[in-house]
Amino acid sequence: MDIREYLIDIILTIVLVVSTLVLVMRLWQDLIIAISTVLMMLSFGGLFLSLAMKIRHLDESVISRERTMRVNLEELSSGMSQKYEHTVSHMEGIVNDLSRRMYR
Repeated sequence: MDIREYLIDIILTIVLVVSTLVLVMRLWQDLIIAISTVLMMLSFGGLFLSLAMKIRHLDESVISRERTMRVNLEELSSGMSQKYEHTVSHMEGIVNDLSRRMYR
């Protein structure tokens, strides 16, 4: 996990907490309410950070699976192409044998 990827989310969480603290202290001037509100906003910001991390993890997982599927499809395609070429050459051999027998 690279902290630079989440720097904007962390800064926005800090701004959320500080603005909530200032708003609560200004309106009610009660320390207990201010602290509980700050804790609530911290958990809210943490939830946003957690969701962002999970979404990025899911995105990386989908990209990895897509890459794996693409490689498997390419291998399957090349295998089918080889089998097709082998079958066609075998059929050409049979047709050539039959045409030689007919001309005799």
